[in-house]
Amino acid sequence: MDILWIAVGVAVLLLFFLSMGTWIFASMLAVAISSLWLLGDFNPERIGLIFSRILYRASNSWELSAIPLFILMGELIFRSNLSERLFKGLVPLTSRFPGGILHTNVLGCTLFAAVSGSSAATTATIGKITTQELKARGYNRDLSIGSLAGAGSLGLLIPPSIVMIVYGVQAEVSISQLFMAGVVPGLLIASLYAGYIMVRSALNPGLAPQQKIPSQTMLQSILLLAPILLLISIVIGSIYTGIATPSEAAAVGVAATLVLLVVERQLSINLLVHAFRGTLITTIMVCSLLVTAMLLSTAMGYLHLPRELAEWIASLDLSPMMLLAVLALFYILLGLFLDGISITVMSLPITLPIVLLAGFDPIWFGIFLIIMIELGMITPPVGFNLFVLQSLTGESISRVAWSALPFFLLMCVAAILISIWPEIVLWLPNSLSR
Repeated sequence: MDILWIAVGVAVLLLFFLSMGTWIFASMLAVAISSLWLLGDFNPERIGLIFSRILYRASNSWELSAIPLFILMGELIFRSNLSERLFKGLVPLTSRFPGGILHTNVLGCTLFAAVSGSSAATTATIGKITTQELKARGYNRDLSIGSLAGAGSLGLLIPPSIVMIVYGVQAEVSISQLFMAGVVPGLLIASLYAGYIMVRSALNPGLAPQQKIPSQTMLQSILLLAPILLLISIVIGSIYTGIATPSEAAAVGVAATLVLLVVERQLSINLLVHAFRGTLITTIMVCSLLVTAMLLSTAMGYLHLPRELAEWIASLDLSPMMLLAVLALFYILLGLFLDGISITVMSLPITLPIVLLAGFDPIWFGIFLIIMIELGMITPPVGFNLFVLQSLTGESISRVAWSALPFFLLMCVAAILISIWPEIVLWLPNSLSR
């Protein structure tokens, strides 16, 4: 029972600091120091020595260099007209299916996610084009907003993904294998979304009115999609073929994006300044959370909290599926109040030992965790995608959340499917690593 009181004490400390409006990284740092001082009876000198070692190790992590590079790549694309070309290229291809150009939300987000790494960036980039276009053409407002909310969250699952890098560093697993593992589940969720749109539109054609689309050859569509497809091929191809590590592929992707913008005559000082500014702000946020999470994880390790809590849960003799159900509920509740990176770095020191003790593959659990985080992205009150869409559409947060509900349920279906058949996640990384 002692370990339960320690866990409760840590949780109360964290909730206290968060309820005071303290920044998340500062809250985690305060909890780490307070836990060692109050619960572990460590003196300030020893705490400082422990934390200095962690800070040095974190600042010398080569894997973390991929984070600012992938963020910069997404910022450069976001501030160019490549997203507009992506939409124009997809319109003639999607108009042939039930649901028409509603599918540009799903396909556009799926493609952009493969060069972005961020859910919010994916939603904002595709949404700034499609929301107004779909409204002007008379498409159902709820279905267009909901499909964008759901598909935008794929920015976390389809590689490259910032959250995958954070998870890989914390869990000490191959980031390349995580990237591979996210492909099939990402395509599965996109297929579920597209299928739902087609079924809804077939049952009620008024949701997606058929309109005459300007004639455009397949070649013209491919040429419009070529820049994004080229960047996807360069980044993902270099990782999967083993030519580059994720960090090296991120650098190659940034270089390719800059060359592409020069060729397209879109590169300017103003674009670079705004892209670097956005990259700096986001990178500081991500890295500060990750480093303080390492400090908190170390503090929990000195208190023996993860190991003993994992052993206590194991003693409850929960079945693997029951354990997953409990963890899923836990992560969905966290998603009501925290963003994805915060959820990952704060919870992993506790949950990872538990799932490893239960026999789950850490690569598989990484994808399961990201799907849980994606669910949080489209649930109020702190669903980041909902806020992005609210600002883009001018609709109330309640309407945006209600529109996203069917896609939330479809993502739950995907989580159930990968839990029943883990091979959906593990097939590609196992096949390519042989």
